[in-house]
Amino acid sequence: MSAPPDLPDVVSRAFDVSRRAGYASFCRNETGRLLAALAATREGVLAEFGTGCGVGTAWLRSGVRGEARIITAELDAKLADAAAEIFVDDPQVEVLSADWSTLLDKGPFSLLFLDSGEPTEVGVDSIADLVEPGGIVVLDDFTPCEMWPPIAYGRVDTLREQWLTDERFTAVEVMVAPDASALIATRR
Repeated sequence: MSAPPDLPDVVSRAFDVSRRAGYASFCRNETGRLLAALAATREGVLAEFGTGCGVGTAWLRSGVRGEARIITAELDAKLADAAAEIFVDDPQVEVLSADWSTLLDKGPFSLLFLDSGEPTEVGVDSIADLVEPGGIVVLDDFTPCEMWPPIAYGRVDTLREQWLTDERFTAVEVMVAPDASALIATRR
């Protein structure tokens, strides 16, 4: 690992909240460090779709500089409440207990973080207009693939393929660990 083992305080708090809530699915540290580095380059409004217990949000917050704000939405009210606990005294982070579509009128975003999922939900056509020119989309939870077209679970990974080839974005797949990758796409 090429990163210090110590975690930012806000990330440690998020892990504690996740453990207490019994939530085991969260942003990996490798992806988190990438998010923090990217957040440090952003101004305006950053967003996350699918907060969980707030670990990804905490990584974003650890990198945010200046007056940039983070808005994050989580459909599961119990998880949203747990995440809100982390940021209760932080005016730069707003945790919503809501479907991600509630964020549609709060953009455009300078950075948008979301999990890979169904192409109909997180496909480039669904997301492109939510990001400002020069804005960054980060999709995580990919398994690295060394072939083209990208294959996942025995078939073409259409989500990855559409993000990597869409002319509205300059995109790259980045390995964050031997078994994990993320897509980073910058809006032209």
